[in-house]
Amino acid sequence: MIATVREHALSVVTGCALEDKLRRAPAELADVDPGPVLRLEAPGRPDGLAPQSGSVAKAPPIEGMTDPAQRLRILHTFANHELQAVELFAWALLAFPEAPEEFRAGLLSTLTDEQRHLGLYLERLEQLGGSFGQFPVSGYFWNKREHYSTPLRFVCSMCLTFESANLDHTLDFALAAERAGDHESAAILRQVHAEERAHVSFGMRWLGVFKQPTESCLQAWLGALAWPLRPALARGRKFHAGARKGLGFDDEWLALLAGAGRP
Repeated sequence: MIATVREHALSVVTGCALEDKLRRAPAELADVDPGPVLRLEAPGRPDGLAPQSGSVAKAPPIEGMTDPAQRLRILHTFANHELQAVELFAWALLAFPEAPEEFRAGLLSTLTDEQRHLGLYLERLEQLGGSFGQFPVSGYFWNKREHYSTPLRFVCSMCLTFESANLDHTLDFALAAERAGDHESAAILRQVHAEERAHVSFGMRWLGVFKQPTESCLQAWLGALAWPLRPALARGRKFHAGARKGLGFDDEWLALLAGAGRP
């Protein structure tokens, strides 16, 4: 029986069944004896979900939302993004055992949110006649794990780059789903969007804690990124400045993102 946060995180990352990824932490799970630093190089995965190259796992563009077959593959890609987020927030609990207790509690809370998001996408795939694993999946977020070497770099990469971009992606794809008449998928994307705001806010808060006192938050974020991570990856094809309102982005940061066009 899982009794500690470390045991829970280890079971999530190393588990080889989807049930392991979706199993929620028991209520009031104790974060005692977090153990030594453990930085796993790869997750356990069920058959059919081993990460493949980005070219093999490439998803259709947003225009594909009008085609039910392409829409299924797009939602499959969103599910894979959430699967990686689940695993990597659990990974961070193993990688940063000496981080502040409140920070670790936030990682665990975010992990639970990501599990819920994954479950929503999996349920929708089944409703549409699909199944998770029917298409190749990439390990894009896992392939960037060298960028997560400190708690600061982790929040700058995961929360303030990848999840920041998802604020735009979820809005754009929700609108596309609505135009295609798929209001059920749109509702899921909008729920994920709303909850990702809290994850970005979590990243911004801890950026403020971990950065050097002489740096601005923007300077610290830029200093924590290394190629290929860059401002262009922290936004979608369309930039929604309003989606970041109240999350701590100042005018200079918003202007930088607005001008960091994506291909």
